[in-house]
Amino acid sequence: MTDGIKYDTIIRKEAKGGQSCLGGLHTMSRKQKLLDKVRRNIRNVPLEDFEAVIKTYGYIEEGSKHPKAIIGVHTMPYKRGNPVKSCYVKELLDIDR
Repeated sequence: MTDGIKYDTIIRKEAKGGQSCLGGLHTMSRKQKLLDKVRRNIRNVPLEDFEAVIKTYGYIEEGSKHPKAIIGVHTMPYKRGNPVKSCYVKELLDIDR
């Protein structure tokens, strides 16, 4: 112990944008990293990442032909394709969170 501070104590403070401050280093949550990755390149989003974002904030319901992303009160049908069409990615990002 030096100057009354325990070194094994870690203080976490929530910063804006989903980042946490851990020992002076800023780290992003996995959710935030995935969302930023999708936002950076909306024209080339792998189906796996697209569906991971949906599952983070809501769930996927299998329809008769196409799956539906359900996030809160929003329902968004989409076609499974790799990469996902940019119109579906834009619609997903436009949902207010």
